[in-house]
Amino acid sequence: MTSCGKRDSDFRHHARLLRWVGWAVAAVLVLLPPIHAHARSLGHGISAFQRQDYVTASRVFIPLAERGNVAAQSYLGFLFETGRGVPQNYTEAAMWYRRAAEQGDSRAQYSLGLLYDRGQGVPQDIVEASKWLNLSTAASPPRVRESRARIRDAVTTKMTRGEIAQARLRALEWAPSREH
Repeated sequence: MTSCGKRDSDFRHHARLLRWVGWAVAAVLVLLPPIHAHARSLGHGISAFQRQDYVTASRVFIPLAERGNVAAQSYLGFLFETGRGVPQNYTEAAMWYRRAAEQGDSRAQYSLGLLYDRGQGVPQDIVEASKWLNLSTAASPPRVRESRARIRDAVTTKMTRGEIAQARLRALEWAPSREH
């Protein structure tokens, strides 16, 4: 084989290899948009929420929340509690708030505490309400800590000393757990 023939053969081999690599890259790119869309979807959901497009927000948050995303669970709890973008359902709201609260989300802990105080979506339970409100207040950012403490203290005024002690013990024994 001449050097020219070898170059032609090498060229054809490289051309076939490049075509194969091109197909492989195309196949990978077809699969990447869902992965990329998933990475952007929480931001997309929050953006829709801020625009008050609650239907779109709920459509984004539901699959994320089902996969254990804390922020999506908390937002979804709010949507179900208020009936924005989804039918109002306190039981659903409590379930989503609980999933986020158990992972340490202070907003979800606060909201779940209020649902327990009012008996909305969960049995009314002042001790459980106080537990979640205590946890929320302790973990809240400084700008909202005072207002959460006032609500927690208002709930506490409805409790006996024994109930207060029980709520504090539950809060002390609580530890966050991540969903798998």
